[in-house]
Amino acid sequence: MIKIICVCGARPNFMKIAPLMRAFKENGDFQTLLVHTGQHYDKKMSHLFFDELNIPKPDINLEVGSGSHAVQTAEIMKSFEPVVMDFKPDYCLVVGDVNSTIACGLVTVKLGVKLIHVEAGLRSFDMEMPEEINRILTDRISDLLFVTEQSGLDNLKNEGVADEKVRLVGNVMIDTLLANKEKAEQSDILEKLNLGKQGYAVITLHRPSNVDDMANLSQIIAAFEVIEQDLKLVFPIHPRTRNNIKDTEIGRRIESMANLILLDPVGYLDFLKLMANAAVVITDSGGIQEETTIIGVPCMTLRENTERPVTISEGTNRLVHITTEDILRKYNEIKANDFDVSGRIPKFWDGNAAKRIADILSEID
Repeated sequence: MIKIICVCGARPNFMKIAPLMRAFKENGDFQTLLVHTGQHYDKKMSHLFFDELNIPKPDINLEVGSGSHAVQTAEIMKSFEPVVMDFKPDYCLVVGDVNSTIACGLVTVKLGVKLIHVEAGLRSFDMEMPEEINRILTDRISDLLFVTEQSGLDNLKNEGVADEKVRLVGNVMIDTLLANKEKAEQSDILEKLNLGKQGYAVITLHRPSNVDDMANLSQIIAAFEVIEQDLKLVFPIHPRTRNNIKDTEIGRRIESMANLILLDPVGYLDFLKLMANAAVVITDSGGIQEETTIIGVPCMTLRENTERPVTISEGTNRLVHITTEDILRKYNEIKANDFDVSGRIPKFWDGNAAKRIADILSEID
């Protein structure tokens, strides 16, 4: 049996780890230990996802909670080290680009265990993004790098990573989307919120450059104040964002928007239903750029760069400068086309990425 520790910690990780746990179980060659670092600890941002996506309950929850980047990373490392020493795995598998990814990766390689990085090679080339630092460092210390798109292969090659370490396997997050698409259709979230198909826009914001910078956030909200005259706006608000706007002028502006529905974070299936029926999605998330590409919904990404360029070259995504004028310009372009977009499905985004990873690991061993 191949002994493997699988690590998840933050909301985007859960959608990536679910198909991997399934694939390892179906393959039969693996003994797995699922470790949840507890980086996201709110019920809506953690436990609900395990229930909805049928992820096995974590064997271990480190329950590290929040903190600065340094504190959180250090706490994860301290708690994760004895887990690795006790389980004695052949591999540790980390996904994505959050603090749990690099923290557990560092512990793994320092204990002489092989490290697998799923979703390797993505680059925004913006070192002000904590996620970019996590990506680069995790890729540098990994023994096997599983890549979602061609840009990942190109980036790793340019960085001198040996070809034999790298495999293009597709996107495990899309495995989860395709596996849950029909189940999401059963969600009654549209009825609950009195929404009609393409009668609203979905908004998500969580990046510090957008929600910690009040000047940028004010530009964004000014655009929403115009867009809400066309469409209802559905805004599942991240706890970070809610905390930032509390008792502020921006908070009062948001509350006064009659056509904006402010929600607590919603579960995966409800959110997938919301996205699939929206006229447009306005976000600063990485994963949502990929999901909207698959479901064929126009996506406006409020960032100056993206580590997922295939969503622009082949998908339905477009980058938007953080100014009221550019947000409205891009919105009006999409509206002029009746919110209709055409895009192709990137290579291997077919629901079988996790199976490819399990098969490759079986062949290596």
